[in-house]
Amino acid sequence: MMRRVFLLLVFLFSSSAFAQDLSQEESKLYDLIMEYRESRGLEVVPLSEALNHVARVHVQDLIEHPPKGRCNLHSWSKYGEWSSCCYNGSPKSFSCMWDKPRELTTYTGDGYEIAYWSSAGASAQEALKGWKKSKGHNTVIINRGIWRDVQWKAIGIAVVGEYAVVWFGKEEDVTSLE
Repeated sequence: MMRRVFLLLVFLFSSSAFAQDLSQEESKLYDLIMEYRESRGLEVVPLSEALNHVARVHVQDLIEHPPKGRCNLHSWSKYGEWSSCCYNGSPKSFSCMWDKPRELTTYTGDGYEIAYWSSAGASAQEALKGWKKSKGHNTVIINRGIWRDVQWKAIGIAVVGEYAVVWFGKEEDVTSLE
C-alpha cells in the first residue's frame, strides 16, 4: 500500500504540468478514481493533456448547450469546432463520443466518456458515488464487463458547474496541444 502511494506521489509530481492544470475539484476526482481503482487492484491511469482538453471543451459545451430530447450527456452541440451529434446509446451513435479526441486534439485513440450532472452542482465525491451506482459507468472505471481486457493508458477530467466528465483512452497520450 505504501509503495503504491509513493508511486502515485512520484507520478503526480512528475506530471506537475497536468496537476497544475486541474482545478481542486478535478484533482480530487482524479484522486478518488485512482483510490477506487487501487482498491480493486488496478493501476493508476496517467493524466492526459489531450483528454483533459476534450473534457473541458465538452463540459463547456454542455453548460452552454445542454442536450435535449433523446440526446444524452455524451452528445455535442452544433456550436463548436467539432462535428455535432446526438448520442443516444445506439451503436450508430458510438462514434459521436469515440471520435472527439481525434477531432479536437492530436490524440490518436478513441475516447470513452462518463458524464455526471447535478442541479446542485457537480462535486468529485457525488460524481464518483453516482458512477459507482451505475453499472455502465462503474464497469468503465474499474475495467469490468466488456472493459475487463482493457488497460486505460490515459484519462482526462473536467468538473465545472453542474457537470463532471471523465474521458478514458486506451492509447498513451504522446501528443501535445502546444
